[in-house]
Amino acid sequence: MGEPFVVYGASGSGSVPIEAALSLIDVPYRLEEHAPWEGDRQADRLARINPLRQVPALALPTGEVLTESAAILIWLADAYPGARLAPALADVRRPAFLRWMTFVSSAIYALYWIADNPARVVGTAEDHAGVKARLFDRIAGCWEQMGAQLRPQQYLLGDDLSVLDLYVATASRWSPGRRRFYGAAPGLADTVRRIDTDPRLATLWAERFPFIEGWER
Repeated sequence: MGEPFVVYGASGSGSVPIEAALSLIDVPYRLEEHAPWEGDRQADRLARINPLRQVPALALPTGEVLTESAAILIWLADAYPGARLAPALADVRRPAFLRWMTFVSSAIYALYWIADNPARVVGTAEDHAGVKARLFDRIAGCWEQMGAQLRPQQYLLGDDLSVLDLYVATASRWSPGRRRFYGAAPGLADTVRRIDTDPRLATLWAERFPFIEGWER
């Protein structure tokens, strides 16, 4: 297989579901820690990998670099069909899989670019708290929409764990937090808790997104 995959990411970030997928697929990868929110120096280190200076990014064994978390997760699932981490192209669940993968990415994940630093779009510092509150209301509302339309069984799309489950289990831990997620989308709660406690992911969670006291907020 050539050189292993390289994940450019940070603990607790959007690289975590990618790391989880690679672990479940059972292919070797190397992690390079980059936390662009820690300052310009960290962000500038990413410029050669991703000109947007954002994580995650995934370098393939071929040398090509993929960015955008949803694209990376879908590619990994399709590249390793034996891992059963996504419905196949002809599967009746495939449209829903693509819909919700892109929904999490565009309707929820994208808002953190502003929420993490409201000064990117709002110049008045005293307005930042209000902007963040409205963004978190929007995120909770998006989880509510998703919860109203999905009917999980063991996992979000049925009996097979998919990269969508990994994506939601990670993103639902970001602000406004899991407690609000449970309130907005109670029908999804059992599924994300199942991912939290999956023994195959226990080491990854402990190292990359630990469940510290009060984590559900």
